[in-house]
Amino acid sequence: MMGKQLHTIISREIIKPSNPTPSNLNTYNLSEIDIIAGKAYLPLVFFYPNNLNCSLLTAQEKARVLKKSLSQTLTRYYPFAGRLSTHLAPYIDCNDEGVVFLEATIDSELDAFKLISEHDENHLDASFADDMVCYNSPHNVSLVGVQLNHFVCGGVALAVSMSHIIGDSCTLASFMTHWASVAADYGLVDHKSVLLPLNPFFIHSPRSNSILPDSSAVINQDLISNYVMRTFVFPNSKLSDLKNKVVAAGSINNPTRVEVLTSLLHKTALLAAATNNSGCFKPSYLFIMVDIRNKLVEKLPQNTAGNFASFMMVPTRDKSETSLSMLVGEIKKHKLQMEGVQSVKHAAENLISSMSKLGNEALYACTSSCGFPFNKVDFGWGKPVATAFALRSAGKNGFVLMDTPEDDGIQAQVILEKQDMEVFENDMEMLSFCQMNNV
Repeated sequence: MMGKQLHTIISREIIKPSNPTPSNLNTYNLSEIDIIAGKAYLPLVFFYPNNLNCSLLTAQEKARVLKKSLSQTLTRYYPFAGRLSTHLAPYIDCNDEGVVFLEATIDSELDAFKLISEHDENHLDASFADDMVCYNSPHNVSLVGVQLNHFVCGGVALAVSMSHIIGDSCTLASFMTHWASVAADYGLVDHKSVLLPLNPFFIHSPRSNSILPDSSAVINQDLISNYVMRTFVFPNSKLSDLKNKVVAAGSINNPTRVEVLTSLLHKTALLAAATNNSGCFKPSYLFIMVDIRNKLVEKLPQNTAGNFASFMMVPTRDKSETSLSMLVGEIKKHKLQMEGVQSVKHAAENLISSMSKLGNEALYACTSSCGFPFNKVDFGWGKPVATAFALRSAGKNGFVLMDTPEDDGIQAQVILEKQDMEVFENDMEMLSFCQMNNV
């Protein structure tokens, strides 16, 4: 295993919107779901190699394009450049104070860094501005942080971290797509030649009486250090085989790639935990995040900014319920129950009610970004060769699914306790459907 590469910060700047936010938009009230989302970050890094398009620009020119286009993008995503009025306030002052933008050099080749990052859960953290990989603190005032990392080979890693207070993965995807389109436009003679995405749609919520959860407590580093992350790749051809296996075993019709893969990962993790518990099976819940923009009675456009996500709680009470067909069936049943959400307020109430029912069950979380255009984020020097979330600081069992860069499969980032991962990554059924990137 290779050692850590040296990150050296070479510049720090605050990027402000290119135009001031109108006075009538100076206050952005958080919705009830925003408040529940709390002060976690969504930290995502994009890897761009030094290909022909990338090499046409110097490191300084790439940074200039990114900063200029970010400034313009922030005029549309104006709450992102704001600040929480107080540490616990349920609204944002849209005061245009800006977004932190750091540049760093990494004493490594991009490919070597990316490869070790797939196995070393500590490795990505230094790629993000101001340690924005876990929870916001009173000392970290920016709602969005950007760090442009330059590799010795000329490639770059753009690490973007967005506070969960201001949006979910769908919001982050819309923001990145908009920013990249503006940046690509700057590299062209005719600035009208790139069709920009739709401007974000902001819903103006009434002021909530709730306060934000206080996340200033010290994070238990011993707990975090007991978890490890691994990256697995499941080609579409293998996922088709997995779908056929599920269909042949039961009465499941037309399972999706995400449904069968989520079930396989969850089953493998549950059996690994039982193996390490002398064969004793512990009941569990699988939390699956769901975008509810198109599940509300009054549907919302996909470019609606904010948190419009809920989760399904899929129970597994006994080892006999871990067959793939049963797990897929439970996921489909709970998915149907998500249709027809009355309002954001009702969704928030359902979230709180569901959480109140938890006992001593084991918890696993699954988030799918499949279908989101993260792998198409092109700032003018090509699409990323890889994207990855920083998961180490989550300190919990879970799976994050993303489309592979070539859209020929699904990449799964899996985080589990160390002893469970040792069993998980050697499971023959799981391995038969994937290719694992080895250092």
